[in-house]
Amino acid sequence: MTVLVLLGAPGAGKGTQAPALAARLGVPILASGDLLRTAVAEGTELGREANRYMSRGQLVPDETIVRVFLKRLDAPDALGGAILDGFPRTRIQAEALDRALAAAGRRVALAGYIDVPLEDLVTRMANRRICSANGHVYNLVSNPPAIVGICDLDGSKLEQRVDDEGATVRARMVEQVPPLLEVVDYYRSLGVLKTVDGREDIESVAGALVSAIQPGPA
Repeated sequence: MTVLVLLGAPGAGKGTQAPALAARLGVPILASGDLLRTAVAEGTELGREANRYMSRGQLVPDETIVRVFLKRLDAPDALGGAILDGFPRTRIQAEALDRALAAAGRRVALAGYIDVPLEDLVTRMANRRICSANGHVYNLVSNPPAIVGICDLDGSKLEQRVDDEGATVRARMVEQVPPLLEVVDYYRSLGVLKTVDGREDIESVAGALVSAIQPGPA
């Protein structure tokens, strides 16, 4: 099983790369928020456990989130692997995930880190537009829609989020980047980190990540 952890700061391109990688590898994308909402909606034991925290506005414990991931990895479409998007966010979560995967006879085969300098991230966020219907992500410079202001996939209106403005982006980076770099260092210490230059075009970044997962003959 190929478990790929996709890492990157807000605006680095995870939202663009995850679907492209999933299509190339034939594996699903697993995002903690989506998995928790699904578990709650289905009323599973894990969902009820998570909802006890979510309904009170509290953070769901790391161990509970990890168990939700492990259960999802047992689904038939994930037997060949999966892409973890947005988790782990901290070193503690990364360590908890690895312990649980090891107990199940699995492991993180690769942590792909999309590295983009801060100023480039701020510029990207300012040019980012989000599909109002389904959250498809565009960038007016690097990945523009075919028709200005309209999503290519569902025809809905593209919008700019308030928190994509410069000052807000910088504040988010101060909060989110240090824990991210701890996760990056953790996977580097395990020898499974692949850093790619997120300033390259979308296909180049995807190709570098795929090559790291499925290297060609020496």
